Amino acid sequence: MDATTSGTPTIQYHNIPDQPITAIVASPIPTFQRQQRHCFGDSSPGEFPLSANPSIVLHVLTACNLDPQDLAKLEASAIYTCATCSFFRQPANFTPDFNLSLSELAALDMCQKRAIFKPMTIEQQQELKQICGGSWKLVLRFLLAGEACSRREKSQAIAGPGHSIAVTSKGVVYSFGSNSSGQLGHGTTEEQWRPSPIRTPLFFRSLQGIRIIQATAGAGRTMLISDSGQVYAFGKDSFGEAEYGAQGAKMVTTPVLVESLKNIFVVQAAIGNFFTAVLSREGRVYTFSWGSDGRLGHHTDSNDLGPHPLLGALENIPVVQIAAGYCYLLCLACQPSGMSVYSVGCGLGGKLGHGSRTDEKYPRLIEQFQNLNLQPMVVAAGAWHAAVVGQDGRVCTWGWGRYGCLGHGNEDCESVPKVVEALSNVKAVHVATGDYTTFVVSDNGDVYSFGCGESASLGHNAGNDDGQGNGHSNVLSPELVTSLQQVNERVVQISLTNSIYWNAHTFALTESGKLYAFGAGDKGQLGIELVGNQTERGKPERVDVDLS
Repeated sequence: MDATTSGTPTIQYHNIPDQPITAIVASPIPTFQRQQRHCFGDSSPGEFPLSANPSIVLHVLTACNLDPQDLAKLEASAIYTCATCSFFRQPANFTPDFNLSLSELAALDMCQKRAIFKPMTIEQQQELKQICGGSWKLVLRFLLAGEACSRREKSQAIAGPGHSIAVTSKGVVYSFGSNSSGQLGHGTTEEQWRPSPIRTPLFFRSLQGIRIIQATAGAGRTMLISDSGQVYAFGKDSFGEAEYGAQGAKMVTTPVLVESLKNIFVVQAAIGNFFTAVLSREGRVYTFSWGSDGRLGHHTDSNDLGPHPLLGALENIPVVQIAAGYCYLLCLACQPSGMSVYSVGCGLGGKLGHGSRTDEKYPRLIEQFQNLNLQPMVVAAGAWHAAVVGQDGRVCTWGWGRYGCLGHGNEDCESVPKVVEALSNVKAVHVATGDYTTFVVSDNGDVYSFGCGESASLGHNAGNDDGQGNGHSNVLSPELVTSLQQVNERVVQISLTNSIYWNAHTFALTESGKLYAFGAGDKGQLGIELVGNQTERGKPERVDVDLS
């Protein structure tokens, strides 16, 4: 919010005399007249209302680059007023802490506005502070990073294997597509192409006003996460290749609370072919259904379905995002030194990013990003390859290079992250990966894709009505998806099928909440009615669901 719209007096920089900071901060401290420092209304021209907004103070003091001793004097005089008055003319919801610097207090004030932080007890907040490195500024970075890379509190679309999920910003969930295992959550096993909200009585009784903020879809199963950290699941409850084409041991056709996760406040979930991983609000990773041989950092029986914390290097490092491939897991970690990526699981094809093809039983840091001087901000795990977007907008890919899914102009494998040079003039903000397919979204909303062109899921050559052109061709280097430019909407999210067993389809979500789909639609997973012998759509088409 602009300070001028809040009623706070405008800062008159031209009236501030040019004098040393020692002249501004007099000694002793009591010479400051707190009663004359008003947030609103009576401040004299040139006076900076320190208590107007701690969030603004944080940026102003950083820009001023004051001497630490002088800054400490300013902080001591202003700490109380900053903690008892807010930018919106309301009292702060925490008591003043005289041990906090102004920048720390401002960071704490901003943390209090985050949806995940709000419901935490003081003890939980302090614990999170220690986990993040002992600073509220580090906690704030942790919270913002998680929101940015996982679209928390925002609308989203998930192109699952044969079925699809869409979540509005208000928490309403729509599902459509294949439903042989009840993965649509409607209480039946009938597939449907038309997006329908999940309205089962059991689900509504369970939620009681709680809204869904995250969703994930796997082969024959769906998981939903509420704003209170609870997880609901439906569909098959088994994992592994043996399930393909056969029923699992148990089917659940309506959303059911996952009892084993009740004591974990979950903010994200990821489903692989052999396992599920969840991320807690404190940044702890838990995995289940793939514990045999310690392949995911814990030694349990393969029939043990309970969640277990991921052991090893990430035990004391907070994670902001998880991404699951066919048989491996990527974790985006937030440390005081910066952002980093850890990988664990099967190393075939070099998809763990460590320069080899060996498996990793415990999470291991991918060191190549330090060599590239790249700060990872978003991770994506395809079935056999992976991708990262850096803070500077660069894109790195690694793993199996089949069909050109790495974007390096060939089909070679890369065992360490490699910058996609063909995107050197593009500032990327989002990346999505599937089965040998990659999509990149730029800061201006342009979309690029490369890799396997099966099922026309790349969106290229889609506008030819005469049947000419080859929308199914593999693309070895990033190409602009011109068909998405024609929708005249800024694209903010791409989701595509991440399964080796299902024909791929792709969703493009725009800034205004419009959803476009293309690719395979034989099970109704596009949310678009296909007629005759049609099994796919090559051109992006609007899905009749409003996610604004």
